[in-house]
Amino acid sequence: MTFKALCLGLLCVLFDFYICVPVPGNIEEPWKVRALDAFIKTIDFVATCFENAGIMKYEEFVSIIFKLDHTDPLSDEHVTVIETAFADIPVRLYTPKRKSKMPRRAVIYIHGGAFCFGSFRSILILITGSIYFFTSEQMSFDFLNRWTANKLNAVVVGLDYRLAPQHQFPAQFEDSFAAVKFFLQDEVLTKYGVDPTRICIAGDSFGGTLAAAVTQQVQNNLEIQHKIKLQALLYPSLQLIDSYLPAHRDNEYGLILTRKTGIKLISLYLTASETLSLAVLRNQHMPLESAHLFKFVNWSILLPKKYRKDYVYTEPVLGRCNHSLPAFMDIRASPLLANDSQLRNLPSTYILTCQYDLVRDDGFMYTSRLQNVGVQVTHDHLEDGIHGALSFMTSPLHLHLGLRIKDSLDYGPLEGRSQR
Repeated sequence: MTFKALCLGLLCVLFDFYICVPVPGNIEEPWKVRALDAFIKTIDFVATCFENAGIMKYEEFVSIIFKLDHTDPLSDEHVTVIETAFADIPVRLYTPKRKSKMPRRAVIYIHGGAFCFGSFRSILILITGSIYFFTSEQMSFDFLNRWTANKLNAVVVGLDYRLAPQHQFPAQFEDSFAAVKFFLQDEVLTKYGVDPTRICIAGDSFGGTLAAAVTQQVQNNLEIQHKIKLQALLYPSLQLIDSYLPAHRDNEYGLILTRKTGIKLISLYLTASETLSLAVLRNQHMPLESAHLFKFVNWSILLPKKYRKDYVYTEPVLGRCNHSLPAFMDIRASPLLANDSQLRNLPSTYILTCQYDLVRDDGFMYTSRLQNVGVQVTHDHLEDGIHGALSFMTSPLHLHLGLRIKDSLDYGPLEGRSQR
């Protein structure tokens, strides 16, 4: 009893310590953001302590939190929900119950979770390897997919993929691509009543990484007949070669996702080498042969001046790390590294970025690169947004995102609506 009381007391002290972190004045409901941030960082601290003490791995402790509860595939009055498999990849299908006179739209949703955590079954909404503890049915991927199916009269596919560190890169990409390729077959689209000209692929956080990478692969693969009409990338992480962008500096110790935690989770995704993690923290993890790639992520050119601030651009130091991985230079892990000819084939794109977010600049740079090659891009930037805004600002953001997807699938690109 004394030990349990001591542990509870320690957690309370940690929570109280973290809850004192300053919150920007333009964020609504700062008490809620502060409490959320405190809870996440307390979990991060406990997981780190357990790992350092040899009790259990960091990711094992966080996974226990995620596995506390999952949703079952229960249908409701508006939507039929079933679980099946596409090319042996688990998926959950959401189909509207109301009759449709024409084939429906389709939305393929890939969940976030830093490639290490999460599932389409999650009740606990993911925020890149962390959890939103104000749990309710309205804070889940299951709720989001039900809402999308009902409001957009769309067939929604929530897909799962193998998780790191048990399965490292490129397993997550391979699973996502296999499931999407299977779904795009004529017989499958016909079976589920989907219009092959109105298909969207979406993902949040590192699910956005997978959505972007899969879209590039689908659009540039001549063997795939049906293509994606819209990709919706919600605060995506899109490159791994420069770990010291302005957003990384602005949010190094920021809300929800710190730079150190983000790098730790990416390292679990790519390798078990602790040496590499330290090199990424110093931004000295890239080999000499990667020099030609930095033009694709040169933030001094691709970022709007407002977000460059007074930072001075310098290329990372190359050739210092003996354990650099080819994955860092692979467009399946870093979609921003795709060349212009690959980007030209991409469909209309919706990108959501948040001001107080470690991966903010990736979305801005991808917007610039896509626009430079003629791809129609709608970019919304939340000046008061944090990483995981889709869960934190549930109702208004769901409605806004739903309308963006519906209009793009039905009427084509939303030109001239880039909000910066």
